[in-house]
Amino acid sequence: MNFDEILDLRGTQASRWSLMEKVHHVPQATGIPMGIADMDFRPPECATRAVQGMIDRGDFGYYGDDTAYQEAIQWWMATRHGWAIERDWILTNHGVVNGVAIGVNAFSAVGDGVILFTPVYDSFAAAISGAGRVVVECPLVNNAGRYEFDFAAYDAMMTGRERVVVLCSPHNPGGRVWTQQELRDVAAFCQRHDLILISDEIHQDLVYPDAQHTVMAKAVPEIQDRLIVVNGTSKTFNVAAIRTGNAIIPDPVIRARFAASRAGMYIQPNAFGKTIPTAVYTPEGAAWLDALIVYLDANRRLFDTAINTIPGVSSMTLDGTYLAWVNFGGSGMAQEELVRRVKDVAHIAANSGTNYGKGGESFMRFNFATPRARVIEAVARLQAAFSDLQ
Repeated sequence: MNFDEILDLRGTQASRWSLMEKVHHVPQATGIPMGIADMDFRPPECATRAVQGMIDRGDFGYYGDDTAYQEAIQWWMATRHGWAIERDWILTNHGVVNGVAIGVNAFSAVGDGVILFTPVYDSFAAAISGAGRVVVECPLVNNAGRYEFDFAAYDAMMTGRERVVVLCSPHNPGGRVWTQQELRDVAAFCQRHDLILISDEIHQDLVYPDAQHTVMAKAVPEIQDRLIVVNGTSKTFNVAAIRTGNAIIPDPVIRARFAASRAGMYIQPNAFGKTIPTAVYTPEGAAWLDALIVYLDANRRLFDTAINTIPGVSSMTLDGTYLAWVNFGGSGMAQEELVRRVKDVAHIAANSGTNYGKGGESFMRFNFATPRARVIEAVARLQAAFSDLQ
């Protein structure tokens, strides 16, 4: 595994490269894409071999027996997360956001409220609004550069029309890995207000050595009668193209209702989306991931150290993910100006914090899951773009 290898994906359908100019107005020839959350690394060889095996066999028909796929998920969750799950708990969907959307449709009606702890991954709000539900933003508290919940404030906001909570755990974009006590507090909030909890744990494996992710179902077993855990391999192994994720639902009543909503959409994940996870949820995939975490941790430290030298600018300390959340609030600049400098001066495609809801103002999100040479170049450009703050 060579994470320093420079992959030239310009001119391909790789969205973070192909959309850089169209969406961010950053030229491909000189730009560095640090927006869309996939990686500039080759996936593990076990994934490539699995796809090559399908090619060699001419195997492009309907996918049949799920046994090996489900057993691979069981092995991974038990081995990496200490969570023993049953095969029939697993419902496979077209990615994690699709699983969230199915859950929202199953457990709420048009006009009902769906709660997000903001700032948070923007596709959740899009899925909720697109289904005719109302996004209820419960802002996180930025306590000295670390997000925390404020359940007293959230309790006061509730109207009785809220039906579902979507929790991002680990948190995107803030990089928090919630403590077991924080997860218990989320669960208690859901119980007080009779809410279904959808726990998005897509970044569950991208956690640094000084933190420990706990699956919600393990942290608070008594919440399982209202819990849907969604996860998958896309972020962990850089295989987002498979468009496959899982809802893992221990409670049979919740599972049956989710499955009924899913059946109405005729969800049938593709063969690549089950073949690749079966290949990577293995000891070989685990070894690749362990090496990746070491590499990303070094990128994280390099990026943060450099960014924090810019006066008035600070990078939030991440427990997990490869998405730096940078606060430009101390610079005194308007959001439009800091976005302009990142885009037009540094030629970096990154995400404006306003996309992520309340609390995202003054922030930008940068993806540092790229070869170290690109991270070094990116921080040098950012330092130059804000050099007048020195």
